Amino acid sequence: MSTKQIIIKRNKHFVHPCPSEKKLSLLNLLISKYSDKQILVVRANSLDVIKDVITAENVTILNDVELQDSTQNYEILISFDLPATPTLYISRLFCATEIALILLDEKEQNKLYPIETILKRVIKQKIIEGFEYEGDLKLTIAKEKPKREYAFKIDTQTKSDKKPYNKSEDKSKKWDKKKREPNKFLGKDENGKALFSGKSGDRNHRYDGTPKDKHNAPKKVGRKIIIKALKTKESPDSNF
Repeated sequence: MSTKQIIIKRNKHFVHPCPSEKKLSLLNLLISKYSDKQILVVRANSLDVIKDVITAENVTILNDVELQDSTQNYEILISFDLPATPTLYISRLFCATEIALILLDEKEQNKLYPIETILKRVIKQKIIEGFEYEGDLKLTIAKEKPKREYAFKIDTQTKSDKKPYNKSEDKSKKWDKKKREPNKFLGKDENGKALFSGKSGDRNHRYDGTPKDKHNAPKKVGRKIIIKALKTKESPDSNF
């Protein structure tokens, strides 16, 4: 293999998907875009069709066999098709210094992967409007999502008919206590424990279910202590 090195950078290497019948039109478009550059157009086999259409002075048209004897470098490389082997395409890249472009037909897709394997990177595909595959166009149309229709609710009430919002009312309703049914005594279980109809927070009830008196007098009253007031002695000067 040649001792030359590939100068083309990753961000300057593109694949332009294009149907075979539109390749000449796309080639003309690219040549006009880079009219100030030296362009090399390479095709695997016959060049007659290209030479009949392309007459620009800054464009050189060669096939892969002729390219083997060429030692000149070009700023732009345009591969009109892909060669039979990936090593032949690498030979094309040796002649490019700035940009490398591939016009790729659908039938040539299987030739692209071996080239990317040698380069150890994927070549970015860039679709030019008007030159995409018919399948790509159908896929683009299928991806377009229909606009979603929204149903809007019309409020027929006027401001005067609407009841003003009162935040304090909502807050008071939130904290209103729910009515609780009275707790009823149902009897005793097998252990003699009293049973009630609901949860009872009152623990001061007898086992028969009757609540205790809140203020029961003590059964045993302690000894009462009588405190008598002490008489104060009269002062001797009290008669005066």
